[in-house]
Amino acid sequence: MKKAIKGTYGYLQQKRNLVLIRTIIYFAIALALFFAGVITTGTRKNLLTVVAVLGLLPASKSFVNLVMYMRAKGCSLSAKETIAKAEGSLIGMYDMYFTSYKENFALSHMVVEGKNICGYTESSSCNCKDCEEHLETMLKQGGYKDLTIKIFTDLNKYCERLKQLNGLEHEKTPEKDDEVRIVLYDISL
Repeated sequence: MKKAIKGTYGYLQQKRNLVLIRTIIYFAIALALFFAGVITTGTRKNLLTVVAVLGLLPASKSFVNLVMYMRAKGCSLSAKETIAKAEGSLIGMYDMYFTSYKENFALSHMVVEGKNICGYTESSSCNCKDCEEHLETMLKQGGYKDLTIKIFTDLNKYCERLKQLNGLEHEKTPEKDDEVRIVLYDISL
């Protein structure tokens, strides 16, 4: 299985599958240890039961991760194909899922170009204004100010904005754009 790379199309699906397999294995190991202890000693009161219970800690943590990945929806294939036509020379980030204390934000696609960050969400439950504020706050904490963040729910308007960003004549800052992307990757699921 190819390693899932954050920001690539299908990342969330690949991670979901990987975490599902890992969770099943962790629970299977804990249960196998428990039953091995019961079978060999004839009682639950043995050292393998303690080890099995301790084995449930990483299994439970993995299960929580699985729940988060199950809730996160990635970019649809039709949206990806439409975005790819408008993306041009911009570096796109797919399947970005941001969490905050109040709510979660599922963005299908994002770009960083200069002082502009644009994102597109297919989720009807994503509050774009709150997402913009959350990203702005997180980027300010990372030392990045004066960025314009706009989240779109209309695919056609988003593609138009991508075409506009491709046509902008400004000084390119690929190193700074990469730094902002890294912060966005770090704060996403």
